[in-house]
Amino acid sequence: MSRYVRWVLIAGIVCLVGVLPIVHYRSVYAHSKRLRVVTPGRVYRSGQMTAEGFRDAVATYGIRAVINLQDDFLDPDISKSYLNRDTVKESELCRELGVRFVTIAPDLVGRKRLKDERPEAIDQFLALMDDPDTFPVLLHCKAGLHRTGCFVAIYRMEYEGWTTRQAFREMKDNGFGEWACTADNDYVMQYVLAYKPGVRAPVGGRQ
Repeated sequence: MSRYVRWVLIAGIVCLVGVLPIVHYRSVYAHSKRLRVVTPGRVYRSGQMTAEGFRDAVATYGIRAVINLQDDFLDPDISKSYLNRDTVKESELCRELGVRFVTIAPDLVGRKRLKDERPEAIDQFLALMDDPDTFPVLLHCKAGLHRTGCFVAIYRMEYEGWTTRQAFREMKDNGFGEWACTADNDYVMQYVLAYKPGVRAPVGGRQ
């Protein structure tokens, strides 16, 4: 066996043993990026999946509505798959799947106004979650950790009777991060720690 052939065989083995498992892992990860069940048959959460991942999630869980929580990407371009970087708009994909697509852009209020006001996004979210036709629903942001974590916490406190401590703990357990998940984080403070269940904004106005 020539030295060239030997090196080609070695390179092939290295690829099979080292590279392909990584590609497979990344492909599976991107396909269903942090897709998790919040409440079976009702609420699901994830990061920005591929179009294939969204299709599978809709088919598997019967998703009727997708709520995009990315304030920086109101209608994200979604890769068709991990290996196919062609993209489709999320709104177009949802329309194709017969799924309602909604974007809620998380906002903040000044800390001095927090006693009397709360982010508008909270009331937009509650209006959707008060509607039985919204379910089953998938909530997602880019990573499926921070913005998604805050809104899942609201859902837990508002509709499942969780305490602030329980919702806060789940945020950390689902990857929000010990250092980021504190009262110093305005989103954690305004969406979770200061949240008051049972409050609805007056019709035509803010809370």
